[in-house]
Order: sequence, then C-alpha cells, then structure tokens
Amino acid sequence: MRRFISVWLPHWPTDRWLRQQSNASSGAAARERPLALTMTASGGVRLAAVNAVAADSGLAPGMTLADARALVPDLVTAPSDPAGDAAALERLCAWCGRFSPWVATDGADGLILDISGVAHLFGGEAKMLGLMRQKLQQFGCNARLAAADTPAAAWAWARYGRGGVLQGFGALHDLPVEALRLSCELSDDLKRLGLRLIGDLVKLPRGPLARRMGHGLLERLDALFGRREEPISPRLPPAPWRARADLPEPVCTREAIDHVLRRLLDALCQLLEREQRGARRLMLHAYRVDGIVQSIGIGTSLANRNPVHLFRLYRDRLDGIDPGFGIETMLLEASDCEMLTGAQTVLPQAKGDRPAAIAQIVDRLQARLGHGAVFRQQPVESHWPERSLRRAPPFARWHVTSSPASPRPVSLLPRPEPVEIETNAAGWPSAFRWHRVLRRLSRLEGPERLAPEWWRDGLVVTHRDYFRAEDAQGRRYWLFREQSAWFLHGLFA
Repeated sequence: MRRFISVWLPHWPTDRWLRQQSNASSGAAARERPLALTMTASGGVRLAAVNAVAADSGLAPGMTLADARALVPDLVTAPSDPAGDAAALERLCAWCGRFSPWVATDGADGLILDISGVAHLFGGEAKMLGLMRQKLQQFGCNARLAAADTPAAAWAWARYGRGGVLQGFGALHDLPVEALRLSCELSDDLKRLGLRLIGDLVKLPRGPLARRMGHGLLERLDALFGRREEPISPRLPPAPWRARADLPEPVCTREAIDHVLRRLLDALCQLLEREQRGARRLMLHAYRVDGIVQSIGIGTSLANRNPVHLFRLYRDRLDGIDPGFGIETMLLEASDCEMLTGAQTVLPQAKGDRPAAIAQIVDRLQARLGHGAVFRQQPVESHWPERSLRRAPPFARWHVTSSPASPRPVSLLPRPEPVEIETNAAGWPSAFRWHRVLRRLSRLEGPERLAPEWWRDGLVVTHRDYFRAEDAQGRRYWLFREQSAWFLHGLFA
C-alpha cells in the first residue's frame, strides 16, 4: 500500500522572513508581534501574508494596509518576496530528500512526500511525522503534517483535519467540501445547496451530481478515496541505488565525513555487485542541522564499483563541503549505472585490466580538472576542417570509413586567422605576417582544394585552397586562400 505525507506551512512567507531577521533586532521584536508582508496591488498596498499573531488579531491576506493598521496599530510590516519564498520552498523540498526520495512542492505553502516503504527507517509513521515536525520547528516553521493513503487525503487531513496519521477514509467524511481542493465558486455553489461536508457528497448518486456540478468534482472525490491516481512530479527523479547514514550525532570534522563516506561507498558497491552493475555517476548529499543541503557529484569514464577508487575521486571534492554546525544525514546515490560483469585477472600471463587502469587515470584527471576536461577527437565524415573532428568521451567508440588524402595539422586554431602574404616572382607565397611577426617560407606544398557539403550550406560557390608551408626554422603551418584573402588555420607538429 502506498502512503503519503503532506506538509502544510500556513505561514511560510512570514516564517521565512522571521528566520532571515532572527539575528536582527527587528526580527526579534516582530516574533511575538503581529507581522504582515505587503504588496502593491489594485486599490493600494495590500497584505500578502500574515503570521499567526496577526491572523488571531483578525488580519488576513488581501486586506488593505490602511484597514489592517486600523485594526492592529502595532502591526509590523515588510515587503513580500514571492520569488524568494518559492526558492526557499525548493530548498526545503531538497532537505526533505533525507526522509524520502520522492518529494515535490505542493502549491506555494506545502510539500508532498511519497513514503511508501521508508517509514520503518524512522520507527514508523508517527515517529517520522514527529521527527519532521521537530526539525521544522527548529527552522522556525509552523507546520502541520498528515500521513494518508492518497496525496489528496493527506492534503485534506493536514489542512482541514487533525493532522497526524490517518488510517482509512472514514474520518474524511466529516471534513468540509473545501478539503476536496475545489475552486471557490464550486465550493460556494455546494454550500448553497446544503452540501457542506464531504460525507454529504458521498451519499449522492454520481450521475446527477456530475450533470449538476461537472466531472471535476467527481475526479476530486475519486482522487481523495484512491479511485483515481494523482501523479506526483518529484523535484528530482529518485535513484534506484542508494545508501544512507543517519548519524547519532552531527559530524563536523573531515575525518568523520571521510569515515561515513567510506561506509556508504562500501554499502553501495556491495548493492551494485549483487545487481552486476557499475556506477557511472554518483551524487553525495550532506544534510546539515540548519536545513542546508550540500551535494557533490562525480563521474567515471567506465562503469566502476571499486570503493577505493571512488573514494579517491571524492577525496579532493570533499574540501568544498562546509559542515556548519554539523551534518546529521549523508545520502549516496548512483544515478547512472551500467551492466558490469566480472573480469578475469588471475591468470599468470595476464598483465592486468589495462582499460580499467586507464579509466581510473582518466577519472582522477577529470576529478581534478573538471568533467569533460579529458576527451578524444572523434573524426567526422566531412571535408570541411571545422567539421571534420568533434570531442568525444575518452572511451567512445566509432568507425572511420575514410581518411583525408593529405596530412592534417595536429592543432587547428579556434577560427582561421587572417595573415598578410608576400609573394615571389612566380606569384607564390614566400612569406607571411602573423601576430606582427614576418615568417619566411622555405617550402610550400599544395594546393589542396576543399569545399563544404552542399546539403549543409546550400548551393553556394565557395572553396578553399590549402597549402602546407614550412619556414626557415622548421615550423610548419596550414595556410589557405579563399578568394583573394589568406588565412592561417592550423599548426603541424
């Protein structure tokens, strides 16, 4: 059976503002006073959000600031920041990844978690809800949480019920029709007809109800009671191969972080070995006690499940982790894996697994220099030099059907650079000036005429005449003439 947790943050904008101002005198003074965040709208300045103290005083979002000050003279105000609230909610959603791999934002003031099969890791659903509530209170967030069989039921029980663990659907009948997440117009129409509770709707036949109120109402009822799937789009797709460590005490030192990472790598590599797979992409998530999540990823050239090698790749990257007041949970995911079977390395004549050894060197170079810093030049079937090669992963395979008739330079310039040419009596180049240096030529071979593919560039009459030139010092260049202009395109070894 699938289970879901709905997290409702009724005063999220004001809670976030108070958290930002926690070290300022204004924030400390406003914590126990009515607070409202304002926005400019039609009719003047209006309230965008209020805290619990202001709500108890009769204030609500949408009121004008003048009316609010008339009711509550000591109201503390600040400008609202919807974009900042949304970004902070995304960060909180990332932090909730320590509880479940399937987490998503739910509107502007809530989260939804799929906890199917993970509640036992926290001692059951009740203890899991208590732990989440405690952590959110430490962050200064007023939250109500509910666990139920469907996302719609969890949402309704958190906002209109008592919250906590809901078993079955019987208690939902006593909730108001607003718990179905209907539009305000439809809710008002139902109330005018005397249908104020969900139980009143359940008793009615579906056909007349659909003809009178539309199929949207029936869809919400079916989603509430599990007769219709309600998909959840997670913030990140969950990785099927994971290892986690819930630490009894937060860790702050590099030695402790290294020790936990070694344990996670051993556990993850054992799981991959049972599945006969190797990791191509690993992501380490460190959850701090202050709600900040730090993620570090590494990649491998070939599928690998050697914990020693993977830890070596992470060793330099861990310098970027700031433990703050401590890391309480670490999660290691293999987001990209490939099939990896055993290799024969016990024969006396064997010289070792040479591709694997080279792959480890490439991985270490990329860990130091950055992903994509190590690559191979893959030939492409094109006569145009700019399109004849492209970057490919170090161990990419390809089949070359043809090769150029004449030698090509080992280095192509990012783009052809114009040069000034001096010609001899026969009209051939005898010297050229490049970067303000005159280079006398002692040898010239060519021309080799090249033209682009007509199916790419159209029927444009254009071509280049390439020459291999050598100066008096033995340096060799790749020059070409296009119409009457000369360019330098490459350098030979």
